[in-house]
Amino acid sequence: MAPLWALLDQLPLLEAYGVQRLVALSSTSRFTKDTSIDLEEQVLARRLADAEQRIQAWAQHRGVAWTILRPTLIYGLQQDKNITEIASFIRRFGFFPVFGKANGLRQPIHAADVAGACVAALQSPEAANRAYNISGGETLAYRSMVARVFTALGRRPRLLTVPLWMFRLAVAVLRCFPRYRNWSAAMAERMNRNLVFDHAEAVRDLGFAPRAFQLTASDCAP
Repeated sequence: MAPLWALLDQLPLLEAYGVQRLVALSSTSRFTKDTSIDLEEQVLARRLADAEQRIQAWAQHRGVAWTILRPTLIYGLQQDKNITEIASFIRRFGFFPVFGKANGLRQPIHAADVAGACVAALQSPEAANRAYNISGGETLAYRSMVARVFTALGRRPRLLTVPLWMFRLAVAVLRCFPRYRNWSAAMAERMNRNLVFDHAEAVRDLGFAPRAFQLTASDCAP
């Protein structure tokens, strides 16, 4: 598992080994960040879209069956850059900043469910030469998602609503720390956008059955 565009450099090696089936992970960020106010995020969306197209073209030309999975917000196993970073911020500062009502809808998906979808895609004939959006088993507001992180840490939720200019300033400072270098002011704008995706096709072809967002302390461990 690596950035999708990193796979492009490995295609000659896969071909040399006679690969017949390929399952690769992209991201729904391909769609949610293509019009971001952050130019770096727009570049990310374009790189994902381009990598998907090039991998599909390569596979079709060589008769390789391909499947691309696009997860939503991944969490779990203390390895993600989403919930784990929120938990880290809460531990350090005791609160979490939000912009506006922060009621944009999210569908967090556990890393184990992403892995399960990968295995299912390898074994499903119906999944050949298809792309699927895979989202979590529960849809909840961004504010509620953050509140559950507090609860998993054994803390009372403390969400601080801040003006956009202040949020931008705070992000500029936080990006000086390696832990938060992927934060951007675009996060504030997305807090109030619905980023939801239907996974009915994955249910039909992969038997996909993601868990609800039942966060545990182990998912937030430092």
